[in-house]
Amino acid sequence: MKVVSETFRLDPAEIESDAPLEELGIDSKGRIKLLSALEIYHDVRIDLDQLDRFTDIGSVAEVLEEALGGKADGSDERR
Repeated sequence: MKVVSETFRLDPAEIESDAPLEELGIDSKGRIKLLSALEIYHDVRIDLDQLDRFTDIGSVAEVLEEALGGKADGSDERR
């Protein structure tokens, strides 16, 4: 996920969809930062209540897909 790697300066090759955010060094403050980055990058609005669902990369992708209206394809390209 490009937004995750760019926001937290992580090697994209090391980010797996089932990787827990904590293992990537993303704590509760980091989840807020990630939510904000996703909103800016994809020009969407994600409710703060969704932060509880941010447990791993896959769940972040699911929340993003829902915010995009089910149009996300995992490519992480700008709309």
